[in-house]
Amino acid sequence: MDLHREMSADIEEERKSALAMLGPSAASVRAAVADLMEHRTFTYPHSVLPMIVHAVETGAPGPAVPLAVVHELWWTSACYLDDLADGQGVLAAVGLRESEALLATLISGIPLPLLVVQSPRIPEQARGPLSAEIVRCWIDATEGQLRDLRADVDGITRDTVVAAYRGKSGSPYSMVTAMAARLAGRSDERVELWREFGNVFGVLWQLFNDQQDILTGRNEDLANGTVTYLLACALESADGDAADHVLELHTAARRSPDAAAALTGILLAPDVLRRFEQGIGAFRDRAHRLLRELGGDAAYSTLLHDLVDRASPMLLPAVESVARAVSTQL
Repeated sequence: MDLHREMSADIEEERKSALAMLGPSAASVRAAVADLMEHRTFTYPHSVLPMIVHAVETGAPGPAVPLAVVHELWWTSACYLDDLADGQGVLAAVGLRESEALLATLISGIPLPLLVVQSPRIPEQARGPLSAEIVRCWIDATEGQLRDLRADVDGITRDTVVAAYRGKSGSPYSMVTAMAARLAGRSDERVELWREFGNVFGVLWQLFNDQQDILTGRNEDLANGTVTYLLACALESADGDAADHVLELHTAARRSPDAAAALTGILLAPDVLRRFEQGIGAFRDRAHRLLRELGGDAAYSTLLHDLVDRASPMLLPAVESVARAVSTQL
């Protein structure tokens, strides 16, 4: 938060410069993308993550400001596309028709980030590799999101869920961490270590969001039939008829508050939560090991260690009150 406040003016200036790159003939596109970005606010300022990584490598966060804007643009686009896929009518609040917002979303996600990394602020030798990272991220994230949308529960395990999480959540974080290392001129081996850290952090953040979805009463995963890590933990804790019952509730929870409440009660069972907490701990430990291996500027590395810890708390209580709350909120 402190770094974001310190660099916010630079990030805002870079954001304006990015929109200006669309050119004088794209006034409508620029206005639509600006509307999307204005209405999509983020609770946690993760746009500074590539700046921290660059600072770990060089001691200076400033040169990675363009990558902070790439992060914002990517997530603005991805969140709106996710809302559309889930059938949520949130785009009307932006003041754009759905077709207008969709076009602006596509521009903010792919062409505009590519323009940013082709800007004069990026060294010429880095522009091609950074552009390739953006393309790679969209492919990997789309693969993960398609797995999520298909909600295939046949043979579901924690490993299959993590594979999807690495795509839809890990890839955007690994994109910006790898980009920051490339911008710093680091070796391919070191870039790959940063990519893996971004992947692990992205999975941790998805597990954090999964918990918040239940605790805040949003319950979007239940309503959308999302296959979550917590659901996989429940299935691994059950067998035979019990596993079939969990899957039946998972299907019914999309339209039945009673089924949603019953499934939530199963998900919050102590043995299920123990598996879930073990998973969080494994990813948290992996993230810390990677950071220790990477080393670098001690102050900024410590900041990343702290960020990992803040992204990986065990929040879900094994209490019936949460299940009852779900039934009243759906």
